[in-house]
Formats: sequence, structure tokens, C-alpha cells
Amino acid sequence: MFQILVIDDDVSIQIFLKRMLEKQGYEVVAASNGEEGIAQAIAWRPALIICDWIMPGLNGLEVCNRIKTDPNLSTTFFILLTSLDSVADRVKGLDAGADDFITKPIEQNELKARVRAGLRLHQLSRDLQTQKLLLEAELAEAAEYVRSLLPLPLTEPFEVDSRFIPSRQLGGDCFDYYWLDDNYLAVYLLDTAGHGLKATLPSISVLNLLRSRALKSLNYYQPSDVLKALNETFQMNYQNDKYFTIWYGVYNRINQQLIYASAGHPPAILVSGTSQKNTQVQLLRTPGMPVGMFPEAKYVDAFCHVEKYSSLYIFSDGVYEITKSDGTLWSLDAFIHILVSLQHTVDYQLDQILNYLIALNSKEAFDDDLSILQIKFF
Repeated sequence: MFQILVIDDDVSIQIFLKRMLEKQGYEVVAASNGEEGIAQAIAWRPALIICDWIMPGLNGLEVCNRIKTDPNLSTTFFILLTSLDSVADRVKGLDAGADDFITKPIEQNELKARVRAGLRLHQLSRDLQTQKLLLEAELAEAAEYVRSLLPLPLTEPFEVDSRFIPSRQLGGDCFDYYWLDDNYLAVYLLDTAGHGLKATLPSISVLNLLRSRALKSLNYYQPSDVLKALNETFQMNYQNDKYFTIWYGVYNRINQQLIYASAGHPPAILVSGTSQKNTQVQLLRTPGMPVGMFPEAKYVDAFCHVEKYSSLYIFSDGVYEITKSDGTLWSLDAFIHILVSLQHTVDYQLDQILNYLIALNSKEAFDDDLSILQIKFF
């Protein structure tokens, strides 16, 4: 049974509406003024409210505005009862959040029809709200699943840590690091074009594919071969027009050599040196189109020696493509400057970098997915 709240300072109108609506099978409660009506609405959460426009104290517009700003009453259908019939008055009512109008004197058949229509819309809004809540719950579960797939921090023989902040519940960034054998560590980070579920699915597919080494006859120690195989597997024509950028590296801990290749991805940053004066910065990137764009794309490897006490940062472009409060866009150079400034501070951690980025961002959430890996070599 639908509940209807009548708010009117005229007792005769209250009685008339209550009797007529109860005959239609509705449960009806009446209030004599705006304050009482708001209190009844909050306590009762009716499906529909019929409220007089002209009342002492709070008028119908003020009641409507208060009702519509309450999240718990967002699906309540609000009908203004009025003798005012000008376009300007109706505009005021609509601006206040009114869903419909009934003009005095009340015509019973019209009232019944408008109430039926309002209740149908209320039910539709409730159904949509329920579906939205279910979808949000399912997305939250999916986001938790994605997080569970990401690797745990390493502490030996060097430190590997990471942070991941999707711009929505689900994001297109993904990363992993794992031992190919006792001496070789594979590490990569990818960024799928777009956001949300459609971007997440290719990312998770790549993670599962590489982690399980499902691409047979592939040399996982050779980054360019890995990118070539991924490009052959994830062409846009077969993957909902989704492509992704990726940085993939393999570190040999015996000779301290890093071999890497990239596909349209921001460069990894290697910061080395024992003091601020002799700090060196290397941008590790090789030419190559994003994976999935062109079947004939070529990828090449590069090498570098990793000194002791160096830090390697691998990240998505979300860490530096940040809109500041003045409306300007931050830059990769500015981000690198932050990495260098923290290199020789005591107990420098990813959380320091992340807190800086959050403070820099001018919005409640980041525009793009943000992910970053940090490897500290001892």
C-alpha cells in the first residue's frame, strides 16, 4: 500500500483529500503546516506528498525544497496544490523541485490521475535506485577483487611497494611484479585507455595472462618479445577498441642490470646517487606504439645498470596529469622534481608522494587512474 502525505492548513481540504485517497486504497496522513509536514515526511517517508503552496510559516515552495534536499526522500513525488496558474509561478515551483501541480478548485478525476501517475514515477525511481545500489555493491566487490590480484610489497632483497587509486571504483591501470626465477624479477605497469569496467577487463586479462605465463613459447625475460606477443593478442579490432600503454622490465639482481621496453607509456624514472649533490636521473623509455593499435608495431629493448641506493619509479600518466587549483596542468618534469627531492630524505615513502599529489589535485577525485611502483635497491 502506498503512503501519501497531505500538507494543508485548511482542515476541510485535508479531510476531503484524505477521504478521497483512502477510498482509492492509499494510506494517508495529514499535516496542518510546513514544519509538521516535514517532520511527518522524515519519519514516514511517503511515496507521494500533496502540499498547499500558500500556508502560514513555511510555504509550499520552502517545504518542497527541504524535502527534495533530503537524500532519504529523493524518490518521493511532490505535488504542489495551488490557485496560482501563471507560467512564472510554475517555473518557481519546478525550480524548487516540484514534480507536478494541481490547480484549485480540485477536480477529483484529474487529482486521481495525477496521483496514479506520480506513484508510477515514484515506483520507477525506487526501482532505479535499488538497481543503482545493487550495481554499486557489485562494482565494490569487483574493485575489491581487482585489489586482491595486485601484488603484496616485497622487502627482500630490495623493497618494492605500490599505490593504486582508480578515478572510479574500477580503473584501467594494472601492475605486477614477480620472480621469473631466483635471480630475475619481472615488473610491469599498464594503463588501458578509458575508465571503469570496460578498461578494467583488458587489464586483468593481461595480468592473468602474464602471471600464469599462458603465452607459450614466449621468452618472458625479453621485454620486447613480451610486448610483441601482447600486441598480437590484444588488437583493438577484437578487444572493444581498447588499447593500452605498458612499461615492462626484467631486473637481474646478480649483475644489477635492468632490461626494459615500453609501448607508448611514460618513462620509468631511475634516481641514483648517494647525496643530493651527485643525484642522477635517468628516464627509461623505448620507442613503441601502445599495445593494440597496430598489428605491425615494433618494440625494442634497452639496458641500464642499477647502482646501489637507487630508486626506480614506474607509474601511469595519472600521477602527473593533474589539474591544479589555478586550472593549469601539472607536468612530468614537476613530478620528477618531487621524486628527486625525496630521494635523500629520511625514510622516504610512497605515502609522502601520494599525499603531495592529493594536496595538489583541485578536485575530490583524480581525473585519471593513478598508480605507481617504487623499487628501492640497497
